[in-house]
Amino acid sequence: MKKILVDSGPLIALFDASDKYHHDAVNFIKTNSYPLITTIASITETLHLLDFNRNAQIDFLEWIDRGAVEIHNIEQSDFTRIKELTIKYRDLPMDFADSCLVFLAEKLNLNTIATIDRDFTIYRIQGRKKFKQALIHT
Repeated sequence: MKKILVDSGPLIALFDASDKYHHDAVNFIKTNSYPLITTIASITETLHLLDFNRNAQIDFLEWIDRGAVEIHNIEQSDFTRIKELTIKYRDLPMDFADSCLVFLAEKLNLNTIATIDRDFTIYRIQGRKKFKQALIHT
């Protein structure tokens, strides 16, 4: 079954009603029929950026706990490739959460991502394949 990677931007927007992408994120969640997948790095980034509202953080944790997103583990052996990606895109710069998602795309042979981040128009899967954005085109 097709899965969609999800970046922290749409997750933040989903739980922050004042975010300019909030309505887009809500509409995406309501209409998406594919499983969402991410890493603990994106979950951590989302919680950090929702730190202005403890209730938003708790709501997000509850949503995750109910199985809204599949969280894929990053193992120690994965850091070699994550470091290579970070070096390759250092001029953007690529943050850890993004490098984990690109790595996951490579590992699971996925190319669709829900994001508001323009950097995913530049990142390439295994150096060649473009990402298809499933949410918001900025």
